[in-house]
Amino acid sequence: MSRAFTKESVDDLAAGELPERPLPVHSNYVTPHGLEQLQARARELQALHETLAVQSADDSAAKQKLREVERDQRYVKAQLERAEVVDPVGQPRDAVHFGATVTMLDEDGKEHRFTLVGDDEADVTAGRISWASPLAKAMIGAKVGDTVKWHRPAGDAEVEITKISYSNR
Repeated sequence: MSRAFTKESVDDLAAGELPERPLPVHSNYVTPHGLEQLQARARELQALHETLAVQSADDSAAKQKLREVERDQRYVKAQLERAEVVDPVGQPRDAVHFGATVTMLDEDGKEHRFTLVGDDEADVTAGRISWASPLAKAMIGAKVGDTVKWHRPAGDAEVEITKISYSNR
């Protein structure tokens, strides 16, 4: 039978090709707050799934959104299963490790401040970077006064660590 005689719409065909969200190959370290965020996201997605499941019977847009929610649910579930909670309170205070808030000076003397967090917690505009990012990798293990080389696409840069702190959030 020709595809022309089936009930599938173009939307349904395109929706079936929705790619999975890739899981990072490295460990999924999360702060206690990051774990709470992942758990809250799982609850949000479950509620959305329940709503869309009812709507999708008659609405192809809702059916597409339901597929996206199901994909996101698989991702969040996998991230929760892989989560390794690291409490910044227990980290050594003399060097940069997961959960550290690092103040640094760039080559132009401009001050920057970043907290090293899990992948799903990262938000550069809020000053939170993934512990697996090139900048964080360059800083891990460094101490106050150290200059580290940050390998980046725009070219290598050096930053000086001026302060390291840890909070319980």
